[in-house]
Amino acid sequence: MYTDVKPKIRTTKKIAEISWFSALCNDDTSYLGYVDAKLQSTFDHCSKIVKTADGLGFKNILLPNSYIKGQDTMIFAAAIATKVKKINLLTAIRCGEEHPPMLARAIASLDHILKGRLTINIINSDLPGTKESNEVRYEKSGEVIEILKQAWTSDRINFQGKYYQFDLPTDPVKPYQINGGPLLYFGGISDGARELCAKHCDIFLMWPEPEADLAATMLDLSQRASKYNRTIDFGLRIHVIVRETESQARAYAKKLMSKFDAKTALELKNRSLDAHSFGVKRQDLNREKLADADDFIEPMLWTGIGRARSGCGAAIVGNPQQVLEKINKYMDMGFRSFIFSGYPHIDECKYFAKLVLPYLPNVSMPEVQQRLPLI
Repeated sequence: MYTDVKPKIRTTKKIAEISWFSALCNDDTSYLGYVDAKLQSTFDHCSKIVKTADGLGFKNILLPNSYIKGQDTMIFAAAIATKVKKINLLTAIRCGEEHPPMLARAIASLDHILKGRLTINIINSDLPGTKESNEVRYEKSGEVIEILKQAWTSDRINFQGKYYQFDLPTDPVKPYQINGGPLLYFGGISDGARELCAKHCDIFLMWPEPEADLAATMLDLSQRASKYNRTIDFGLRIHVIVRETESQARAYAKKLMSKFDAKTALELKNRSLDAHSFGVKRQDLNREKLADADDFIEPMLWTGIGRARSGCGAAIVGNPQQVLEKINKYMDMGFRSFIFSGYPHIDECKYFAKLVLPYLPNVSMPEVQQRLPLI
């Protein structure tokens, strides 16, 4: 059982941002460990996922970033921005890929197109084809974030760091949002990742683990943030399978594995830039050490997905009441943002929207944290 000591969180009211996921990086399939040619990451398919989530009432959607056949994140975000009406775009950026002032300008442009419906997922992994130490990557990412914040909140970018030095006006990079600009989401469980988020970011994203482990990480991040006189919120990136009955949900999990090929699954998993990260290894270790014969590591938390994909490797599986109870338990722990997904993404988006979404206190975090100007 985890400690009764609760983390200090920025958003104390029990509400949640309910987000979905668009498979920009060829991460859609009808069967795990199987290449589904019908669900490849074309612009049309990924757009349908986003527009489906928008129409069904999800408040945000993650647009991932990786060096994989599929859609470039920023270009896709700009292309879909004028085709959605209410949903926020959680757009992933890899620090170091773009000259920081021009990155700030691109983000500001996208924020204006969306009229403030932009959130940013900071990624800190190696750039494709490079290998740097964790220390160097976190130092660079910290400098990029500081430059972005100066761009969004000050009259000038006046930055003299180890890797970047600039003295520029900020008129070209002012975002639509106020009070700090777009919210920064960040994930990673290494010491450097935790410190970076505690110092700079707004929402710490986690992958599913046993509740005791999640609680310990949340408390650690909360204490780290307090050193900088800050509070942060917490988000959970997790898959979901919900059906009218628990037996139907579990049967669908087994169906997802019915064409599983271990060799193909390993190839699919290893193509991701984060396939060998500390976080992915920890997902695998939880399954290897804790899972029962059906790959459940605790009630309703199924880790079979991690056999076939990198990154988030577990799903909530159950009937609507069970799924709601699990989400409410996470909210009681302090989670305020959820990024759900399921396979195939459009079908599972519809199931979740019908059976679970209407019963959750669904909010937009930029609105909650007063980032939108009063018009």
